[in-house]
Amino acid sequence: MRIGVLTGGGDCPGLNAVIRAVVHRSIKAYGWSVIGYRHGWRGLLQSEVEELDLKAVSGILPRGGTILGTSRTNPYQEPGGESRIRQELAGRGVDVLIVVGGEDTLGVAVKLHQAGVRLVGVPKTIDNDVNGTDYTFGFDTALSIATEAIDRLHTTAESHDRVIVVEVMGRHAGWIALEAGVAGGADMILIPEYPVSLDEVCDAIRRRHDRGKNFSIIVVAEGAQLHDVGGTPVQVQSERRDAFGHVRLGGIGATLADRIEQRTGFESRYSVLGHIQRGGTPSAFDRFLATRFGVAAVDLARREGFGRMVAVRGMKIVDVPIDEAVGSLKTVGREFYELAQVFFR
Repeated sequence: MRIGVLTGGGDCPGLNAVIRAVVHRSIKAYGWSVIGYRHGWRGLLQSEVEELDLKAVSGILPRGGTILGTSRTNPYQEPGGESRIRQELAGRGVDVLIVVGGEDTLGVAVKLHQAGVRLVGVPKTIDNDVNGTDYTFGFDTALSIATEAIDRLHTTAESHDRVIVVEVMGRHAGWIALEAGVAGGADMILIPEYPVSLDEVCDAIRRRHDRGKNFSIIVVAEGAQLHDVGGTPVQVQSERRDAFGHVRLGGIGATLADRIEQRTGFESRYSVLGHIQRGGTPSAFDRFLATRFGVAAVDLARREGFGRMVAVRGMKIVDVPIDEAVGSLKTVGREFYELAQVFFR
């Protein structure tokens, strides 16, 4: 059997661990060959391939990013995209395609499966917002980086009696902001799931000053919903969109810091972690989870579990229909946000 593998969407710590595991399991357990498609769906459309043997994946376990490269190409926005993919797979003799990606990449996989393409999925996102799985690899690494940044910003905020706003990733789900904020002792956390008014933020900071705490750390997800006077949304997004229709986000940290200083008179600064969160070497947890996913994906292909995705539930690796993962996002539940709110007052 011949296996194809691609990585789509944003890069993520642990992708190379998946690729390595797919190659090792395919060759050593079943004697199969593996090819990698470069730059996600774009590579399938443009026939960008490379043979993946044991030598090709040697030493990649601790490396961040993906040796295959990635893109946000949507084949369903390309002329004849679906038929071109089917022809490419047939021409290369690919029996099963392993698709590693988040909601958008897996959404394409669902359509291709419905069109008859034999594939299995592996969930990937630092945001931890893919349904059907308790965790996605990359999240633990991003969380650790964000927490360390918050710890470091505490000392400079305290030294200068400043308010520091820390902007982290999280377009629709605030898992990174919530967990890093709680772990880092943030004084307020803003996430997309629960809108917050600027008055609430400023009141929380004033209460800290009244208690003798002359500095504050505010953690905000890039997609957080912030309201100004009269409930007017604070708009910070760009008009530019990617191939899947997502508006580019960014800027809420700077906007929030500026509004806080205007309202309270307290000196305020901001720090945007951005792509630092998903770059660099993966944590041990992410390496292990990604390795388990890669091995399980090959085994799922052997069982002909096409149209399904590997996942982790508790401590066990299971598989679920891919469409279960892309129907809706896994967002922060009320109980988690209420836990964080204990420290806002």
